[in-house]
Order: sequence, then structure tokens, then C-alpha cells
Amino acid sequence: MQHPSNRVFIDPTDLYTIVEEGELGNPEHLSKLVRRLRPDITDTRLLVLFEVKPDDEESREDGRQQAGRYLAALNKAVDPDKKLVGGTGFEGSLFIDFENGGALWQLSWRTPEPGVTLYRWSYRRKNPKASWKERAAQKEEPLPREEIEQHGEMAEQAIRVAYEGGERPKGFQGQVYLPGDCR
Repeated sequence: MQHPSNRVFIDPTDLYTIVEEGELGNPEHLSKLVRRLRPDITDTRLLVLFEVKPDDEESREDGRQQAGRYLAALNKAVDPDKKLVGGTGFEGSLFIDFENGGALWQLSWRTPEPGVTLYRWSYRRKNPKASWKERAAQKEEPLPREEIEQHGEMAEQAIRVAYEGGERPKGFQGQVYLPGDCR
């Protein structure tokens, strides 16, 4: 969304497709096993890659290792002037208002080191009479696991529809406020 003219590939696109369709080099230089690897986000115009993980130390280390493996594999197959690096500066948040004010979730993400983007979910206490901006200013709290299990799939579908268009998820009553709306 931030770079509409860029060629961005997201998981489940594999390395072979990224090299071939991103016009980076020769995908045949990738081994058969490596071809099937799928980085989370690869921008072939900016030549950056991101692994997206939950915001905890174990996941951060996992993301660091995966990003390193993907970059090493990609950079063996790409032209010398198209080497990729771990992306930086990918930060933001969005809000999901469920049940017309019944629940306000926030998805936040940050890139504390090149190639590793960490995300976390939080929420604001229920306050149906307040605007989403008033609720967004409330104290942020960790999102309870039960609520994630109850609404997580619908939240993902609602975010995809907000970014890509299409039909709202069945049963979703609320709004998704994208980063431009959250300023």
C-alpha cells in the first residue's frame, strides 16, 4: 500500500517466482529445495525483504534467521546490481472496530532490525458511546487469547478486504481503520 508502483510479493509466493517475475536474475540458480521457500514480504523494486513475526524475543530470533536464509538464497540467483537486503522503516498500526463499538483491536508493527518486522495485537476496553479516535486514545492492553481465538480469523479477513477490496466477512459489524485513517 505504501509503494503502489513497486512489485511486492507476499507469502505464499516462492523464491523461484520472486526471482522470475520480479526480473531479478536467473531462478534456475536456486536449488530445487530453496525454490519453494516463501519469505513474508519481498519488494523487488526497492530490493528489500521482511520476515513478519510476533513481538517476542524467540520469534525475533526466528525472523532474523529466516530473513538471513532467504536473502542468502536470493542473492545467489539475482543479478549483481539487484542484491536484496533486509528492509527497514516498516512501522505502523491499524484499528479494527468490532460490533460497532463493542471491541476495538489494534494491530501494530515495527521493524527493529533489518528484515525483521514484529507485530502485536492490543485492545481498548469497550466503550460503545465513544468515537474510535477517543477509544484509540485509551490505555492499550494486551488482547486476551480467548478474544483472538474468537475473532482472529474474521479480523484477518476484514483487514484483507480493507486493503484489497471485496466482500466484508460474514458477521463482521464494524470498521477497519487503515494507517492513513489512524493519524
